[in-house]
Amino acid sequence: MSEQLSNENQPVSGRDVNQQDVKEIVRQAIHEFVQSEQQKAEPAYKAELQDERKRRESLESRLNMLVEENKKARAMAEEADRNAQIRSELQRLGINKVDLAFKAVKDDITRSEDGRLQSKGPEPKSLQDYLSGFVQDNPELLPARISGGSGAKPPVRSAQPEAGAGIELEKIKPGMKKEDLDQVRQEIARIAQQAIRGL
Repeated sequence: MSEQLSNENQPVSGRDVNQQDVKEIVRQAIHEFVQSEQQKAEPAYKAELQDERKRRESLESRLNMLVEENKKARAMAEEADRNAQIRSELQRLGINKVDLAFKAVKDDITRSEDGRLQSKGPEPKSLQDYLSGFVQDNPELLPARISGGSGAKPPVRSAQPEAGAGIELEKIKPGMKKEDLDQVRQEIARIAQQAIRGL
């Protein structure tokens, strides 16, 4: 026991101390070298990360712009197709003034989830059914039926309209009051009778 105590209390030799100091110095030098290299490389990494982030943000904003442009182009194409189908159906039904009829019905027709055109409302109808009903409710939009043939004389038109003829086509539209609609029909009937008398 006394030998162990005497061994522990003996001072470490100079060679052992020098080896420990050299190891510590080398360890510190390596540590400092690694830190300095990391500090040198860090700004380059940060700059590269910032550049990469800017590129990614630029690409994302460009992609978002392209998506929006695509949505707008698709909406415009669908609207043009819808308008063309409505006009085509109005012409097929024999409407004389397609533009006037189109303005009257365009807001009442929408595209369903499956892509077909139909009327708005609680009981939607197909485009053909809705426009057929519209034409039946507004026969004044159809061309006048005047009998004639190869020897028929064209109807004589007076230079000035008669008194009481104050109906304008722009005022004829769906949803008119019944009294106004009856007045329009009477005026059309009166003009048709005048045309037939002129034959």
